[in-house]
Amino acid sequence: MTTLAEESRNRPVVHVSESRLEMAARAASDISRELRGCLRNQPAARMIFAAAPSQREMLSALRQEKDIDWSRVTAFHMDEYLDLPPEAPQRFARWLSEAIFNHLPFAAVHLLNPGADPAQTARKYADKLNAAPIDIVCCGIGANSHLAFNDPPADFHDPLTVKIVHLDSECRQQQVDERNFATLDQVPTRALTITVPGLLAGRAIFCTVPGALKKNAVQRALLGPIDPMCPASALRLHPGCMIYLDADSAAGIKTG
Repeated sequence: MTTLAEESRNRPVVHVSESRLEMAARAASDISRELRGCLRNQPAARMIFAAAPSQREMLSALRQEKDIDWSRVTAFHMDEYLDLPPEAPQRFARWLSEAIFNHLPFAAVHLLNPGADPAQTARKYADKLNAAPIDIVCCGIGANSHLAFNDPPADFHDPLTVKIVHLDSECRQQQVDERNFATLDQVPTRALTITVPGLLAGRAIFCTVPGALKKNAVQRALLGPIDPMCPASALRLHPGCMIYLDADSAAGIKTG
């Protein structure tokens, strides 16, 4: 059996930019290059997107990239709150639609809408994800090192692809700190999320992580042990992961 320590020889490629906008442009350029390569070699591509303020500038830059046939790209998104009304502005499906999905002619956009039976929604969404390989995952890292809504301790060997989770207090506080909600009491306590194995199944992962709020999580993910208590450390198990930082988020890993 391969141990986590043995698997960790797959080191992510880390790019550090001086500014958030420079970081976003670099990530969008690399994602676009990967996507063009996919579309040259196969009839279609499938992508998963994260919804978070950390992704805003990258998605804006990605929308401006040229020579991409978006009509051959199918999009998914990786997590969604439960117990919010469909019209709530904090819904991730709404955020991603405004940030990218409404701007480009995707072949299909599969929104993770919980509906009346979130458990059934999770199963059906997993079926869609597993129907064909995922080519590109665009993600971030949470302040508590979560990936999607996989808070610590995360299950690195989860048999599920999508599941219902209960959000921890640090994850929920981040939503207040980023001004998505006014108070902690307003932040939902449950969500649907793609699991860690579901994310790592993507052929290429592009992880964009700006801001001082993420400094400690980045340091733990890149320099600490590969540990379920640091879900983002699982990125070091993937052979094709690129991580993009700005000066603030990289402060904890700079050595000179």
